[in-house]
Amino acid sequence: MSDRYAVMGHPVSHSRSPFIHGQFAAQTGQDIDYTAIDVEPGSFVDAVKQFQAQGGKGLNVTVPYKQEAWQLVDTRSHRAELAGAVNTIRMNDDGSLYGDNTDGIGLLRDLTLNLDMTLHQKRILVLGAGGAVRGVLVPLLEQGPKQLTIANRTVEKAVELAKVFGSIAPVEPAGFEQLAGQSFDIIINGTAASLGGELPPVPDSAYENCELVYDMMYAREPTPFMAHASKHGVGAVDGLGMLVEQAAESFYVWRGVMPDTAPVIAAVRRALSGA
Repeated sequence: MSDRYAVMGHPVSHSRSPFIHGQFAAQTGQDIDYTAIDVEPGSFVDAVKQFQAQGGKGLNVTVPYKQEAWQLVDTRSHRAELAGAVNTIRMNDDGSLYGDNTDGIGLLRDLTLNLDMTLHQKRILVLGAGGAVRGVLVPLLEQGPKQLTIANRTVEKAVELAKVFGSIAPVEPAGFEQLAGQSFDIIINGTAASLGGELPPVPDSAYENCELVYDMMYAREPTPFMAHASKHGVGAVDGLGMLVEQAAESFYVWRGVMPDTAPVIAAVRRALSGA
């Protein structure tokens, strides 16, 4: 009987995770059954316990339950502890739950391995101060950037993150209007603006001399943020690589095997484009 895994969230019908993990399993010869489970608000803890009672081995957790998963697990990885969010749960043989956060390492691998970017001594601008951003700050800061600025509509939230993560390396909080006159090497969009077809209010000066803009969202067409950057002559990529890379790290946490992500990224891109 196949080992059971799933992704839980709400909504979750759009999730690419079953396809991705199916690809990983086929590639590595692992016998798993991976499904998507839509969990109604207020019933996440019960859903996890029921899945575990039915023999489940592990879960991916997506919006809006990553903070709730962080509170639920018995032990956490160091990166999950700092992120304040869990997107990967491993169900141990003794019944305990181990929580990890693979979002940050997923972003880092996409930037450094797939896109061949160097983050050391770079000026990095991160847009947003929500859970998506919180989950990726540790790996970015550990690369030793020259400057890491968090810009958010509500400056207080950026200030809060700067305090939490400033022990790793200096973090500069800012409102979007405070970015005027500044330029950056890499701009990472962690806001939900692209989901609504909106553009983060970044002043044009930020794009001058920029090497890359990265939207953590992904879609069939370039996001408004990516399209705007392209008008400024800046290379732009979406977060599909991050999605697959964080999934690969989850797969490794569960199975102890690291899959080859390149063919899976290509396969998801083809599926997304309808090819």
